[in-house]
Amino acid sequence: MPEPYWLGIDFGTSGARAVAINAQQHIVAQHQQSFTVQQPAIWQSALDGLILALPSDIRQGLQAIALNGTSSTVLLCDSEGAPLTEPLLYNDDRGRDQVARLRAIAPPEHTVLSATSSLAKLFWWEQHWLPQATPTHPLYFLHQADWLAFLLHGTLGISDYHNALKLGYDVGELCYPDWFTALPLPFQVPEVVAPGTAIAPITPAVAARLGIPSTCQVCAGTTDSIAAFLASGAHIPGDAVTSLGSTLVLKLLSTTRIDESASGIYSHRLGDLWLVGGASNTGGAVLRQFFSDVELQTYSQHINLDVPTSLTYYPLLKAGERFPINDPDLPPQLEPRPTDPVQFLHGLLAGISRIEALGYERLAALGATPTRRVYTAGGGAQNAVWVKMRSRQLGVPVLASTQREAAFGSALLAMDTAPGPFAQESEQR
Repeated sequence: MPEPYWLGIDFGTSGARAVAINAQQHIVAQHQQSFTVQQPAIWQSALDGLILALPSDIRQGLQAIALNGTSSTVLLCDSEGAPLTEPLLYNDDRGRDQVARLRAIAPPEHTVLSATSSLAKLFWWEQHWLPQATPTHPLYFLHQADWLAFLLHGTLGISDYHNALKLGYDVGELCYPDWFTALPLPFQVPEVVAPGTAIAPITPAVAARLGIPSTCQVCAGTTDSIAAFLASGAHIPGDAVTSLGSTLVLKLLSTTRIDESASGIYSHRLGDLWLVGGASNTGGAVLRQFFSDVELQTYSQHINLDVPTSLTYYPLLKAGERFPINDPDLPPQLEPRPTDPVQFLHGLLAGISRIEALGYERLAALGATPTRRVYTAGGGAQNAVWVKMRSRQLGVPVLASTQREAAFGSALLAMDTAPGPFAQESEQR
């Protein structure tokens, strides 16, 4: 009988990664694929490629799979699960013209009151796409992680309450609220279960094609930043995780739930506690606009942290911010630009560090558990100079995450699989 393994798959902003772990939670295999275009066909190809790249003995021992995707990346599908639109990505703010409508129906400070929320995107499709379409079958509104899991288990229209938060799902009462269910929605929205819930076994056809046992369970997933939190080792109220990837994402474990749309702050349920925080549009994508990875590493070593920079940047790729300032029109601040690349990089890193500190300060001011230490995940965690700069700015220890890969967090979620309500239904298919 093969040794048991659990698989986590992370779909981020610039690629995807798979991590397989054993019963001792040790990584036994991992693989990554990069992509520059976010399209369902590319996601599907990456999903297959990641799994097939694993050694056959690990694939044959897989017990469960969980996936994460970028929060509020969504798509429309037909009743067969075929995409009907290009996906709207996590930072797509075309839903800004729907915010007034949202304010008229959703409670104050609700997380849907944002130009980039899933519900804003649903409303945008309803207004701008649906009148041009001629659907003859039900239309399904899905998050990225929902659709990717569907490709494996074949049950359409299931989500987790982490991904469904920005659609309007009430993570306190664990149901869609009355104001939401009263909406005359033209799309089927997902049924919602707890992250890690077993949805169904992998379909026989996919099992045969990928060399996975047909008993392998596919679980409800999570978002990429929550998966990074699960991987980090943070577990005590006051522990926080900053994900320094293409964007900057803050998650603080708190005994108090905080929701404030004006600052882009929302809370995810995590057992009996709350993950409070938000996602900024600043981050590594801005750095890579000006520097290669080698230049980032080289120039960072020449930054003198004892001499503060006079540059007060707010580094963004384009106008628009989500957290700690929720303003779709906030302009980037990248001037003046010195001729010395080391000084310019110092100003950029300091600007991102200030945004991070402002985020945690805002959480504390609203009543969240005070930050006691910050774990760091993502590519930026490898920059020692930046870590020291951030620790000084934050005034608390900044530690490397136990595991930096969000896929590891999803693998832990798969290992903690709970029985789900759809298993019996899938056995009858």
